[in-house]
Amino acid sequence: MPAGGRPTVRSRRLGTALRQYRQAAKLDQPQAAEVIASSQARISRVESGHATPRVIEVRLLLDAYGVTDTDVRAKLEELARHSKNRGWWLEHAAHLRPDYLDHIALEDDATYIREWQPVLVPGLLQTPAYAEAITTGSPNRIASERVAQLLKVREGRQSKIADGGASYTAIVWESVITQPLVGPHIHREQLAAILDIGQRKNVTVQVLPFSAGVLGAVTSAFSTFSFDSEPAVEAVTLENLRGTSVLEASEDLAAYANMYDQLRSAASAPEASAKLIRNILRSIKED
Repeated sequence: MPAGGRPTVRSRRLGTALRQYRQAAKLDQPQAAEVIASSQARISRVESGHATPRVIEVRLLLDAYGVTDTDVRAKLEELARHSKNRGWWLEHAAHLRPDYLDHIALEDDATYIREWQPVLVPGLLQTPAYAEAITTGSPNRIASERVAQLLKVREGRQSKIADGGASYTAIVWESVITQPLVGPHIHREQLAAILDIGQRKNVTVQVLPFSAGVLGAVTSAFSTFSFDSEPAVEAVTLENLRGTSVLEASEDLAAYANMYDQLRSAASAPEASAKLIRNILRSIKED
């Protein structure tokens, strides 16, 4: 059983992949169960993410499904090894929503993270002061001790980027830069931080200008995640009123990958985006 008694994003990713390869091999669940000398119920639980197969079971199933790609096999075996592992964030689990835990787990596993934010500075770029200001300013009342916990989690998430553990691209709408939701001092510090972080080799920051038209207005915040050496989208998270939704269906992944490509094409280049941020920062200082 995955940690916490519920499917984790890792166990779901593994189960989904095994189901897809089984179906491609035109085998049913009872036939797959025979391969590992188990039951159809166990195969069903593995494919739904409610049970984690042993590495040897993954190998036997992939043999039966005719999967010979060494990279694919290594990736799925690695998921089987680590599906039950406790990530650093689980020590804060009592203070976090399950959907937020899923988002953090995706970030922690990802090799490529792509984010679009039309309203707020992306969480992976936020300064502590900015994060605290938007958290305490939320219409949802949050106790001060929980705010401190959330800020600590935000800091933990950012270490993934600071350590170079993933390639990260953030696209923000121009309003995020020019029409802040926080005070001038915090906004000034935040813009300076974006410029600083944007100089890292693994980070790209682009600004979608108002001149791009309705594209920014009709697209809500989302993040895409890739887990291999190539940036093919393998999971998407959406922010909404009720929290964070994780999308893994192939048609959803294709739609959001296409949307991100549109946003990136319409956004200013990183150099031009940095110039805009520097100009705004200079104007705030002059004021």
